[in-house]
Amino acid sequence: MINKDLLAPCGLYCGVCAVLIADRDGNEKFKERLAPVYGCTPEQITCKGCLSDQPFVYCQACTIKTCTREKGYEGCHECSDFPCDQLDSFPMPVGKKVIMRAIPAWRELGTEKWVEAEEKRYHCPSCGSVLFRGVKRCRNCSAQVDVD
Repeated sequence: MINKDLLAPCGLYCGVCAVLIADRDGNEKFKERLAPVYGCTPEQITCKGCLSDQPFVYCQACTIKTCTREKGYEGCHECSDFPCDQLDSFPMPVGKKVIMRAIPAWRELGTEKWVEAEEKRYHCPSCGSVLFRGVKRCRNCSAQVDVD
């Protein structure tokens, strides 16, 4: 069963997000490494999903989430204006790259198969270890990866 709290309207599936994973696993060391990336404290590295009642601090006031809600859409995959100005101003290059890949896939596959594909995608091609969005090297086998 799909956890709808993890279906970020922008297409950045929360199930492979480093912030959510660090919080879910209670990994304090990972939170300490993530905090400078996001310009926040390790204590702020908390999230239960974009659409949950406890989203990450950056996802609380998201213009993309606001836009899709105002239009009555589940996500950008339902919008004929994609890609739009909201994406042009997206602050993280890796996120923007993933959005440009993910939204067309979400449209084509539908929600259930898209989630399956995103979860399958984020595994090391060398050893099969679980990865998170934005990772450049597998923490298990040290292979360089580019799965975004």
